[in-house]
This record gives sequence, structure tokens and C-alpha cells, in this order.
Amino acid sequence: MIYAVGVLELKSIPVGVEACDDALKASGVRLISAHPSCPGKYEILLTGSISDVQTAVDHVKMKFGTYVLDCTVMGRIDPGVVNALMGAQPEAPHGALGCLETYSAASIILAADAAVKAAKVDIVDLRLSRGMGGKGVLMVTGEVGDVTASVEAAADYAIRQGLFSSKSIMAAPHEDLWKHL
Repeated sequence: MIYAVGVLELKSIPVGVEACDDALKASGVRLISAHPSCPGKYEILLTGSISDVQTAVDHVKMKFGTYVLDCTVMGRIDPGVVNALMGAQPEAPHGALGCLETYSAASIILAADAAVKAAKVDIVDLRLSRGMGGKGVLMVTGEVGDVTASVEAAADYAIRQGLFSSKSIMAAPHEDLWKHL
């Protein structure tokens, strides 16, 4: 299946909860996550076919438009990114570690997609906005060259969007660090 991801940010938590319910009832989408985010917003992430995700997002925009701060529909997202968004990171070998931070949830999803399509890496962690002031963080592992190419591709995307915050690449992270990631 070719995955699409929809991201909706609303400026009201109660309205966000209702909008999430409506989005799920509007089409055959699956909920990745729905939660309050900083500062006092509500964030909804959906996945499914591009047409189902677009239908759900359009429905929320039409019905709750004055509360929608931002929304986007991203097509052809790598299944590994969707799995990471759902919290299913496979046990990856501990190679080099690359980290990237962006200023928005949507930008980190697209940066993660660019990262996994650029080189052979595994996603260690993909975090969105919650408890991070709306930022997103991606962590990938693999061979040093692959991690470098992956992080550079993700950073290039974020820089072009004006949403790049920072990045780092560690060739051989300490074993204790891996236990806490």
C-alpha cells in the first residue's frame, strides 16, 4: 500500500477532539495520533490512501476552518516512517546515530521520508511536537556513510522549507546512550 499522512493542527483542544472524531468518520483513515501539543493546540495525524486522507482533511477544514491553524496531506510516505509514527521502531543494530530537529510536525515527517529514501538507515525514533514546543525530532542509525547521507538529505529538505533547527551525527555513540534512546 502507498501511504499518505495528513497532519492537522487546531487552536482549540475540545474542538480538536471533535474534529478528530469527524475526520475518522469522514473516510477510511487510520489514526496515528491525536493529542494536545504546545501551546494549547490539538494535533491530529492520520494515515491511509491519499484519497481517504485528503477527504478527511478537507472535511475538517470545511467544518472547523476557523479553528484550523495548519494542515497538510503528504503522499507516498515510506512505510517505515508511518510505522515509526505509530511507535513501531524495529530493533535496529547500533551503528552510527544521526539526529535532526525541525520546527514543525509536518516538516519532520517529510524530512524523515527524505532520510529513509536517501540511504539505507533504520529509524530509531521519530517524535512530534508533544512536550517539545511544537518541534519534531528524527533519529536514524546505520553505517556512518548512510547515516550522513540520510541526515544531510533530511536537513536539506528542512532548510529549503525554512524549518531546520539542528542536526548531529555520531559515528559510534556510547552504549549507555543507546539504552536511553
